[in-house]
Amino acid sequence: KIITFDMGGTSTDVAHYSGEYERTFETEVAGVRLRSPMMAIHTVAAGGGSILYFDGARYRVGPESAGANPGPACYRQGGPLTVTDCNVMVGKLQSEFFPSAFGENADLPLDARVVQEKFNALARQIGDGRSPEEVAAGFLAIAVDKMASAIKKISLQRGYDVSEYTLCCFGGAGGQHACLIADALGMKQVFVHPYAGVLSAYGMGLADVRVIRESTVEARLTVQLLPELEELLAHLAREAEEELKRHRRAAASRRVDAKNAKEEEEEKKSLHPRSKSVLCRVHLRYEGTDSSLIVDLGDISEMRLRFESAHRLRYGFILPEKGLIVEAVSVEVIGKSDIPEEAIVERKINESPAPVTTVRMFTGNTWHETPLFQRPDLQPGDSILGPAIIVESTGTNVIEPGWQAEVTFRNHLILNKVQESGSFNLKSEIQNLKSPDPVMLEIFNNLFRAIAEQMGITLQNTASSVNIKERLDFSCAIFDGFGQLVANAPHIPVHLGSMSESVKSLIDAQGNNIKPGDVYVLNNPYNGGTHLPDITVITPVFALGDSQSKILFYVASRGHHADIGGITPGSMPPNSSTVEQEGVLIDNFQLVEAGRFREKEILELLASGAYPARNPDRNMADLQAQVAANERGVQELHKMVAAYGLETVQAYMRFVQDNAEESVRRVIEVLKDGCFTCELDNGSKIEVTIAINKNNRSAKIDFTGTSEQVESNFNAPAAVCKAAVLYVFRTLVNDDIPLNAGCLKPLEIVIPQGCMLNPSYPAAVVAGNVETSQAITDALYGALGAIAASQGTMNNFTFGNERYQYYETICGGSGAGADFDGTDAVHTHMTNSRLTDPEVLEWRFPVILESFAIRHNSGGKGLHCGGNGVVRRIRFLEKMTAGILSGRRIVPPFGLHGGEAGAVGKNYVQRRDGTVEEFGSTAVVEMHPGDTFAIATPGGGGYG
Repeated sequence: KIITFDMGGTSTDVAHYSGEYERTFETEVAGVRLRSPMMAIHTVAAGGGSILYFDGARYRVGPESAGANPGPACYRQGGPLTVTDCNVMVGKLQSEFFPSAFGENADLPLDARVVQEKFNALARQIGDGRSPEEVAAGFLAIAVDKMASAIKKISLQRGYDVSEYTLCCFGGAGGQHACLIADALGMKQVFVHPYAGVLSAYGMGLADVRVIRESTVEARLTVQLLPELEELLAHLAREAEEELKRHRRAAASRRVDAKNAKEEEEEKKSLHPRSKSVLCRVHLRYEGTDSSLIVDLGDISEMRLRFESAHRLRYGFILPEKGLIVEAVSVEVIGKSDIPEEAIVERKINESPAPVTTVRMFTGNTWHETPLFQRPDLQPGDSILGPAIIVESTGTNVIEPGWQAEVTFRNHLILNKVQESGSFNLKSEIQNLKSPDPVMLEIFNNLFRAIAEQMGITLQNTASSVNIKERLDFSCAIFDGFGQLVANAPHIPVHLGSMSESVKSLIDAQGNNIKPGDVYVLNNPYNGGTHLPDITVITPVFALGDSQSKILFYVASRGHHADIGGITPGSMPPNSSTVEQEGVLIDNFQLVEAGRFREKEILELLASGAYPARNPDRNMADLQAQVAANERGVQELHKMVAAYGLETVQAYMRFVQDNAEESVRRVIEVLKDGCFTCELDNGSKIEVTIAINKNNRSAKIDFTGTSEQVESNFNAPAAVCKAAVLYVFRTLVNDDIPLNAGCLKPLEIVIPQGCMLNPSYPAAVVAGNVETSQAITDALYGALGAIAASQGTMNNFTFGNERYQYYETICGGSGAGADFDGTDAVHTHMTNSRLTDPEVLEWRFPVILESFAIRHNSGGKGLHCGGNGVVRRIRFLEKMTAGILSGRRIVPPFGLHGGEAGAVGKNYVQRRDGTVEEFGSTAVVEMHPGDTFAIATPGGGGYG
């Protein structure tokens, strides 16, 4: 069991290995999502070249890198301070034992003097009493925290206990940080190969050649299906073997040297069948779900057992009553490489190793007289107790206090944890709670956000609906004891800005009645909700094991459910006039009581009203997933309190909010007064005036003049309007700060009661959350003169019947700004979901995605052009009801400062007989087999 840790100059790569290589079948590279099997390697922007800086409140590490040129400050090319310079400053990198490859003639050592000078200056700038070496150690602690978080993503969040694993450390900078990373994760052993500094290149030279072939099946797993699977796998294996042979022939033909008879014979051997192995695997998923797991081929019972074991490990539960679907089968043919056996090294002398020198190293908040050893001088059986430094030709290995290095008889270096002795004790850094420590502020900022991200991963893994699992239309966040947002994962902006209103409504309604083990659920738009399909589950966090404690924190998750009732399938009726027509309204309903899931009661609620939910079982599955996600957040907060103490955690919740507040106030200093009116297709308008108070660095955002509450469903609850304001002002901060309640503190928001942004019950609101919110955002940016209008709509498309219900939002063009063009085909502003993959869409629903393409020339022209919209065409195979809820079909997305407006969108249906019916912004259409619904989305406005 191994966790690989490869730290280089610009980034760190981590991976998990437990007997076989893990692959991911969905990867994002440079913003592009790829569905292709790749090694499951997670990368973070933290390496030896990661640049350090102090932003006035927090120590920051990366993501920017100094690269090789100019490189770190110690490289003698005028570079900035980096992680490598931290190690020079604290004595973990000694210039005397580092290659002299710097300076004009590439013959000078690392420049320790300039590093000392720069850290002296930085310590004076920070002015918190830390010495230069303490400042460097603080930056190192943040870098270690980032890298440890990366390992958590590929281990703990997937059910693996890393304390049972060995950390395989390599890369040029890996050995300097291995013990610190292991300490941060509770790992007890580190493995360092003799070629650790260049292990990636060495491994590539020894790697097997693997050919993968895969074929879709999409059939229920039965005894009758097995012979078909075996035949298909045999066919795939033959294809893969031929590909492997072609590869080897091509490799052989590239040799330009003449072959002698011996070489010819060796080549023939390399093509011999015994030099390969074949792995046959089956991709299984539960019926009605989308996430598959890969198991080895076997009989029915074996495969089900393997699948359930993997499912329980990954997701924490199994569904034995559900059938298994074979999504695909795959074959992997492995062409074995000739790997030389590592020689056993014999011990030559019996004396203990002697250091070549003793140096000073700062670790564990103090200086140590540290022995330094040369790796070639060490012999099998040698043991070195930390603190110590072991230098070799391709890297430096730091043995922290409490660790012991041992050399094996194959010349490997094994580091073992032998006693508890903190290297950088985070808890000791918290000297008082009246003001934030800049190191701990950055670390807690990352910790809080990581908890929300773990909640999101749990929710995505355990949910069953396409909306949550595939489209990622959900959000998770943590709140303080007063219901104020502390941190969130980068999910849906309109959710995150409004969820605290839901938490506060629960506190007001049930605050004194909430007990440990209770969980509440709501979707009431007049109590902090957005629209009815967005259901929020809230879990209070009490002191662990103390039934009498008061509520310490709250965690919440909000997910868009596929259907919650209403007059049309999908609960997004284009023509609703009251909230009752949009589905079942849930107001602070107790979902879990003292740990008991109230299934009967919630099912009764979902079946109530004039327009009950159409698929309550699916609602139940997603609600249970939200409860599980919240529970993950509760567990992580309990761990944090155990590690740092309740008082500290609560103090740093305040501090991260204060930090966000100060960041927004700094932005307000450079803003100017402005006003803007944004018209909607239905004739209503949003009017906003922004007044900047330079003296106290605050802003008043006044929506007086906005149209009165409308009879249609374009009314937006006040929580949605506040979410839009929060989002806009957060985006103005060009820095990595969390979106939390602190961002709202400098802002006074005026929303007249009874206007369309603060409607009264029972006004319909389903479009307010998804359409009007986009118009609010555009109006705010227009008032600030920041960017032209984006497409200004989410293009909400629903279809369904009593059996199927589906909902998606469709991307369009983003607006241009003063120094950038808009982006084509992108979700903008208050939505951040993604479209369902065509394969999943067509597997799950009786439709065909005919085309999905960029709508050229739909972006507004200007000095900088707006982004283009898209055209999406879906053909129906069964009779269904489809609905479109959209905007910008009459009023185009505006340009700014002379830029042209973007093109308006279009909605139309092409019937099976070729006739075309055009529709306005909103419509409900009966679709018949062979009919195609086409949606052309707006482009963004131009600028200048």
